[in-house]
Amino acid sequence: MTDTTREAMEYDVVIVGAGPAGLSAAIRLKQLDPAREVVVLEKGSEVGAHILSGAVLDPVGLNALIPDWKDKGAPLNVPVKEDKFFYLGEGGKVSVPTKLMPPMMNNHGNYIVSMGNVCRWLAEQAEELGVEIFPGMACSELIFDEDGNVKGVVAGEFGRNADGTEGPGYEPGMELHGKYVFLGEGVRGSLSKQVIERFALDKASDVQKFGLGMKELWEIDPAKHSPGRVVHTMGWPLGSNAGGGSFIYHLDNNQVYVGFVVHLGYANPHVNPYLSFQQFKHHPYVKDLLEGGKRVSYGARAITEGGWQSLPKTAFPGGALLGCAAGMVNVPRIKGNHNAMLSGKSAAEAAHSAIESGRSRDVLEEYDRDVRDGPIGKDLKPVRNVKPIWSKYGLNASLALGGFDMWTNRFGFSLFGTLKHGKTDAQATEEAAKHKVIEYPKPDGKLSFDRLTNVSFANTNHEESQPSHLKLKDPDIPVQVNLPKYAGLSQRYCPAGVYEFVKDESTGKDRFVINFQNCVHCKTCDIKDPTQNIVWTTPQGGDGPNYPNM
Repeated sequence: MTDTTREAMEYDVVIVGAGPAGLSAAIRLKQLDPAREVVVLEKGSEVGAHILSGAVLDPVGLNALIPDWKDKGAPLNVPVKEDKFFYLGEGGKVSVPTKLMPPMMNNHGNYIVSMGNVCRWLAEQAEELGVEIFPGMACSELIFDEDGNVKGVVAGEFGRNADGTEGPGYEPGMELHGKYVFLGEGVRGSLSKQVIERFALDKASDVQKFGLGMKELWEIDPAKHSPGRVVHTMGWPLGSNAGGGSFIYHLDNNQVYVGFVVHLGYANPHVNPYLSFQQFKHHPYVKDLLEGGKRVSYGARAITEGGWQSLPKTAFPGGALLGCAAGMVNVPRIKGNHNAMLSGKSAAEAAHSAIESGRSRDVLEEYDRDVRDGPIGKDLKPVRNVKPIWSKYGLNASLALGGFDMWTNRFGFSLFGTLKHGKTDAQATEEAAKHKVIEYPKPDGKLSFDRLTNVSFANTNHEESQPSHLKLKDPDIPVQVNLPKYAGLSQRYCPAGVYEFVKDESTGKDRFVINFQNCVHCKTCDIKDPTQNIVWTTPQGGDGPNYPNM
């Protein structure tokens, strides 16, 4: 907290984040009571600018929220027509029969979408109902009342100098107060992280696990394009170095999403997720698809992978965690947007009932119960063991045992019970001396690209005169600990080239450099850093990536 005096605005519900969860909550609140005062605050320059997702969308959440979405023109234009799963070797592939997979893995009835465009459409629906949406308004601080309950947020602070002092054009921002505050910041949200720690929301849950998802949008040869085709792969080039896999989704206009996910629980600090992604595109199957095409956009985002056993309590004094802020991704289905929308709808209904009965700033226990006992819990619980099996025993065991467990969970039981994840992704990192250096092919500039070139296709931008939003708890740790012990892994796990170690010409000593202007807000550094020394905070509003169709 600071002593800065700010203007304050009062609302019934303040929502942080204009993603599928936050916008669904706003829409549902207005559906229940058109007079309800609702505001949505979005750190991106516009709604959708910071949205990065696969995405194959299960419309169950949209069906529940806006049943006539087709008539209203929702941008769900490419229904899934075929599913393909491949196990890759370096030079070939083996098809995994879809008939062997549990029915929940079938994408029939789902749609290949740009979630950025879906969120832009949801924002239009919300504004038509009277929701106030403010893009470019980063929420930098929580506000608590005299009882310690969350009262609101500070949003829209601009104009600090690089050293943190107030510049000549400093704007202190505003306080936005609510009877309830919903945090829909997405994965590893800075305010959500504070709330979880302050109220010990995760004391009864397992550690959270994460993956790093990287994605490119390509325009390809029309002769190779098959709208509605969904392809997932496992295996090469990751091998035993890390868990993960890829997705290739054929949308409309001769475009495909090419994505790659690396589980962040890998032990070898020499792993470079970004270069693994670039290497993947040289597999004969992928190379044949992309040759003659062109990359249009690039982005990266962390993914919550802990699932059912890692869910924190989703309600806290004064508000609720929505969607990926709590971690509602179904890992084997690679889907979380439907649960995000369902969580927003459920939180809105709980807050509406509470406000109607005269309550405010208490714990919405009914929301937390619905998350666990309702459709979200029913989606997450049956697949809860796939991720820990994969992490502990590898890909092949996950395919066999995880698939078996999902089949038995159809009948309401599991031979494994509920498995634990064990270590956090930061704790899983081992010393560099225990592992071999991994040699990655150099990007060719046609199918594969160096990081800085690709980051330019994320359209990311940060005002350079502001303080770095990437904070070090101890500025000496990168050079004194992470470089000698972990071979400076931050220069490899970051998919945007933010971190580097350089030799100081005058002293010959190593120096840690943070190029925060490159940041695409993936949050990997906040998650994977083995000393947990890097803290991701919000830059001023509007800064960061600007994804057009991702």
